[in-house]
Amino acid sequence: MTRGPARAGASGASKTAFRRSRPVSTVPVMELKVSTLAERPEMLERVVGMADTWPQFVVQDLVGNAHYGRIAHELPQYVQFAEDERGEVVAHAYSVPFALAAEGRGRLPGRGWDQVLVWAFADLRGGVRPDTVSAISVVIAPHAQGGGLSARMLSAMRDNARAHGFGEVVAPVRPNAKHLEPHTPIEEYARRVRPDGLPHDPWLRVHARAGATIDSVAPASMTVAGSLEQWREWTGLPFDTAGDIEVPGALVPVRCEPERDHAVYVEPNVWMRHPL
Repeated sequence: MTRGPARAGASGASKTAFRRSRPVSTVPVMELKVSTLAERPEMLERVVGMADTWPQFVVQDLVGNAHYGRIAHELPQYVQFAEDERGEVVAHAYSVPFALAAEGRGRLPGRGWDQVLVWAFADLRGGVRPDTVSAISVVIAPHAQGGGLSARMLSAMRDNARAHGFGEVVAPVRPNAKHLEPHTPIEEYARRVRPDGLPHDPWLRVHARAGATIDSVAPASMTVAGSLEQWREWTGLPFDTAGDIEVPGALVPVRCEPERDHAVYVEPNVWMRHPL
């Protein structure tokens, strides 16, 4: 998933999907050109092939794997990318339209990132008219991180939704410093603020500065399950002890059950609403 639940790029880096790490940027933000894949379809391979910094285990989510790659092909008008002055793709932002007001919905789902992907493509297949756009990810190329590109791509995503006639963007945000406190309840972490009233978490703060407010917590936004051998491959950790395992980049511990040769990671995200 920077990809980032409305995520921004790495351990630390939306899911909507949104994840980031923070080396000094070498890309002057003002020199970037932002386009959509609908406008520039010839850029497809360069956009989807852009390097990222996702932890390996994060991209093993089965729902995300089944749907994320479809966005660039089936919804190119909701894929934006930034090029530097040399024409190199240094960032991209994915979003999807869906019908929040459809029967049986109405509320932002507790299954967050996974559920909104399922809804979006079910609506597309069924010809259901969307009423809302969900952020899915903001991904920044490794060498371009740390220079404010996440905020710029989030702004471009909002502008794109407005241009398509929508009045709101929602985002299942992956708080990008939560991995430093894996045992802190997500509800407590999400509501923590600085003295200036802005969220404690840097990625939540970017959304708040753009005008978003917290709606709710998605306690099961993404699920990654695998054998212990798979988890050893993904993380480099032994995974030989029963119970909760802290994994670098994970927002909460991974539950390990050696007697079943199985471990499961259930990631929470924070739903934020951006009125347009």
